[in-house]
Amino acid sequence: MDKDIIDGIKNFREDRNWSQFHNPKDLAISISLEASELLENFQWSGKDLHAEKKRQQIKEELADVLIYSIMMADTMDFDLAEIISEKLKINNQKYPVEKAYGKKDKYTEL
Repeated sequence: MDKDIIDGIKNFREDRNWSQFHNPKDLAISISLEASELLENFQWSGKDLHAEKKRQQIKEELADVLIYSIMMADTMDFDLAEIISEKLKINNQKYPVEKAYGKKDKYTEL
């Protein structure tokens, strides 16, 4: 993740003295709420699974999910690159290419 973006998020939060409200529980709730708002863009979308007419709203809600996720990582003192790399290793073990290629099955079903 770009350091300038992360610093911008932290500065935005610090400039408003919002760190006091950003405990893990409330950040997790905020991530879930913003993810629900992202999902709302696809509700009743019928055949328009890409929601082309809602691209701007989707961008904004996705940004909110990512911003809260970055704040959660910062609050928990997690290194983003490290936790993503660790999770990719786990996922590579769960979903080896030779079993998962082109399939949507959960790893327990492969």
